Amino acid sequence: MKLKTVLFGKTYQFKNVNEVQAKASEQKSGDQLAGLAARSTEERAAAKIVLADMLLSDIRNNPAVPYELDDVTRVIQDQVNEAVYREIKNWTVGDLRDFMMLYSSTGPIIQRIATGLTSEMIAAVTKIMSNMDLIYVAKKIDNVATCVTTIGQRGIAANRALPNHQTDDIDGIFAELYEALAYGVGDAMLGLNPVQDTVESTSFLLHKLYDFRMKWEIPTQNCVLSHITTQIAALRKGAPLDMIFQSIAGTQKANESFGVTTAMLDDAYDLGKRECVSGGKNIMYFETGEGSELSADAHLGVDMLTLEARTYGYARRYDPFYVMSVVGFIGPEYIYDSVQQLRAGLEEHFMGTLSLFPMGVDVCYTNHMPASQNDSENLALLLAHAGMPAFVTAPMGDDIMLNYQLLGNHDWQTLLELSGLKRVPEFEKWLQKMEILDEYGMFTAKAGDASIFLK
Repeated sequence: MKLKTVLFGKTYQFKNVNEVQAKASEQKSGDQLAGLAARSTEERAAAKIVLADMLLSDIRNNPAVPYELDDVTRVIQDQVNEAVYREIKNWTVGDLRDFMMLYSSTGPIIQRIATGLTSEMIAAVTKIMSNMDLIYVAKKIDNVATCVTTIGQRGIAANRALPNHQTDDIDGIFAELYEALAYGVGDAMLGLNPVQDTVESTSFLLHKLYDFRMKWEIPTQNCVLSHITTQIAALRKGAPLDMIFQSIAGTQKANESFGVTTAMLDDAYDLGKRECVSGGKNIMYFETGEGSELSADAHLGVDMLTLEARTYGYARRYDPFYVMSVVGFIGPEYIYDSVQQLRAGLEEHFMGTLSLFPMGVDVCYTNHMPASQNDSENLALLLAHAGMPAFVTAPMGDDIMLNYQLLGNHDWQTLLELSGLKRVPEFEKWLQKMEILDEYGMFTAKAGDASIFLK
């Protein structure tokens, strides 16, 4: 395995695959904070050259964290389709990139090859692709999943309503929910981040959301994003869960800092398939974010993008409804500005898509990050161009409970019209029945009027 190259008359020698991966990454403040980033543009270019020439077998044989030490590694390695892997193991990372870029490499062809990839291979090819490359390949692939409704079909983009409230006040929650629905938002899910992580509060909120969904016959799915142990306890007591949520990360140590183990997720997945009221095939929902392993002192010397790819490989074990990366949520310590935010969002959508489930990105930033709503709109438009199947919005683009900025409910119709994407068909029909949309999918005079749910 070759770990050095000569560039502009200077020899660049790397210690191992992890160092090549880290220094080939596009600039991110989190990798700089961890001391893993390339020290110059030239060193980054040299690492990309070495990575592009590396065999896929070299990457598989050198996982980011050793197999015997980490259950995320074991999950990723054990789910590889060995027959497909044998076909491609002597490809270079550059060969993989070129193959996916071919016009003749359609979505189903790429999906088949993806079954033979490890997450580290997916991270590697991502690092040698341009933004346009990432959009071009991701747009080819349709990963379809079903809970109550189905997402991931070509030309369809769903959106999660985010009715968070600082005190879990039920009237405040529903005021936000009414607004979201009145703007045509909610076909990905009605997803609430609760303040109180108790079985009683989670059960109360699940019952309220479920009763509301049944009363208004809304074709979507509910989720209350308590810790997975809280949700399972509520489910065992009869709470109406459509799907099960958990935040996950790219190392066993990071997951343990979240209070999560593979055995716990396995048990929840098995129970959910039997007990979730949605009756759907895909009943798991995960959230991720670059830098979470660094925050938990659990990155183990691995760069953020590779860890994020490993998170998606881990999620794949549970055949999720979709996975959502909250791209700028942790702050400028990890994703510094709008340039890094845009690149990270495109990388994450591409890597999740190549991990073979519907992938979403919460296009967001914190108030101490040098970014703006215009930057978020730029990224959202590019992700829509890439065919991303799941977005999230909030009233006025402001999560008043988690204190970060994202897309606004009022932005959603504009994004759909600009991109040519459509809502989930049965949800669109429901909006037409509610006279929020007309027969052409355009807003009526009732759009944005939350009071229609009070009449």
